[in-house]
Amino acid sequence: MWDGLREHAVTAMGTLRLISGSIEVCAGLLMLYFQSLEKAMAINATLALVGPTVLILVTATGLAAMAEELSWGRMVLIFAGVGLILWGIFSD
Repeated sequence: MWDGLREHAVTAMGTLRLISGSIEVCAGLLMLYFQSLEKAMAINATLALVGPTVLILVTATGLAAMAEELSWGRMVLIFAGVGLILWGIFSD
């Protein structure tokens, strides 16, 4: 039963990363198309929301699939690590 869940989790994680990468490529193309610093900065600001969101979704998907194998202590450490990454991204 858990093997099927793990396979679906890996598929979901890979798909989310492919979608994220596609969004990044499209944003780069839009920046080149508009040739405007203001628009490029607006697009870049939007990407600042996409990256952390995908990070959280992919991590949560992987953890959900591994929940039976991980102790609560390890799960707390993983979430703390993700929290520190996000803190580092968004803090001054």
